[in-house]
Amino acid sequence: MPDRTDGPPEGRADNRAHVPSPGTAPGHPARRLAAPLGVAAALGTAVAYVGAVDPNRPGHYPACPLLRHTGLYCPGCGGLRSIHALCHGDLTAALGANALAVAGYAACALLWLLWCARALRGGGGTAPPRRPAHWWTLGALVLAFTVLRNLPFGSSLVP
Repeated sequence: MPDRTDGPPEGRADNRAHVPSPGTAPGHPARRLAAPLGVAAALGTAVAYVGAVDPNRPGHYPACPLLRHTGLYCPGCGGLRSIHALCHGDLTAALGANALAVAGYAACALLWLLWCARALRGGGGTAPPRRPAHWWTLGALVLAFTVLRNLPFGSSLVP
């Protein structure tokens, strides 16, 4: 006769329900905030690196390929300099390096806060606007910024 204290016989599934440890239950706030906090940790590490290693000094970061080969500024040119300036509390320099990037950082921070709030309430993640008009508007804004910063009268938008 098999010993009943050893668990289920070979080839049979254990019918006991898995009981999660405290603090890791699917509905627990720590579990729901894992993804937003993981993203914040990764981005925080990247921002801390850029804050510590000055992008204004040559040799630390690769050059923008569009700028290098064509002399045109892409919409991201100056983005690292703007993060560096923000890390050092210089909003004016950050806006001067890339105003569109600073607006994008603020939008990402707001979306992250919304993600955290929804996760704490038990909802899903935040989704960006799904209407085509939103995407077309965003694309037009980025295109207009790119064109303006490459025209002679848009020199104030150049990093």
